[in-house]
Amino acid sequence: MRLVSWNVNGLRACMQKGFQEFLEQSGADIFCVQETKMHPEQADFAFKGYHAFWNSAQKKGYSGVLTLSKEEPLNVSYGIGMQEHDLEGRVVVCEYPNFYLVNVYVPNAQRGLVRLPYRLQWERAFREFLGGLMAKRAVLVCGDLNVAHTEIDLTNPQSNRYNAGFSDPERQAFTQLLQAGFIDTYRHFYPDQREAYTWWSYIGQSRARNIGWRIDYFLASTNLQAELKNAHIYAHVLGSDHCPVGLELHG
Repeated sequence: MRLVSWNVNGLRACMQKGFQEFLEQSGADIFCVQETKMHPEQADFAFKGYHAFWNSAQKKGYSGVLTLSKEEPLNVSYGIGMQEHDLEGRVVVCEYPNFYLVNVYVPNAQRGLVRLPYRLQWERAFREFLGGLMAKRAVLVCGDLNVAHTEIDLTNPQSNRYNAGFSDPERQAFTQLLQAGFIDTYRHFYPDQREAYTWWSYIGQSRARNIGWRIDYFLASTNLQAELKNAHIYAHVLGSDHCPVGLELHG
């Protein structure tokens, strides 16, 4: 089974930059999208061969996630069941026979960490939500988690120590998530790989110079470890300031 996740930073714009072509080339059984920045009724396109499950923000042109699945899930739910966290279109959960797949776009702490208190509230609520799912069956989490976990996950760790996405509280929250029973699948296969990034600033030719961050992930609950086959970063794929990431499962 092949899964792909991509923060497209605006799906309509990315459609003009090769999204459909990569979707087809990827051969993904499940393809998760973050930052659609649109509502489904605005789409003048369709995804042949996939069931589409949208969760859009109330605010127009903001956030939003979409899960495309060749197999129809047993059940689909939206959000984490808490109104204060479910107005920004950040979560789609698809239930399959062997696992839940959680497509998530985690809130950004923003410049000056002005949204860090909310971000940490979200982290606690999201971790508890995943714990409830894990009590039932295995869980995969994919998406833009808006955090570089360790110093090898970004180019300039020292100068970014107090910036959004690499603050100590955000990194600690990610550690807590792993300790709750999850595997960072890319690091599972490539524990020491450096210069493996999934997001680059549009400033200063950062992508051409590979000055980036790894903030997009596939996490797997530990009871899926034997099913993990490989993990991917598709750094060559353009169309967004993020690149797609992937996971292969046996079977």
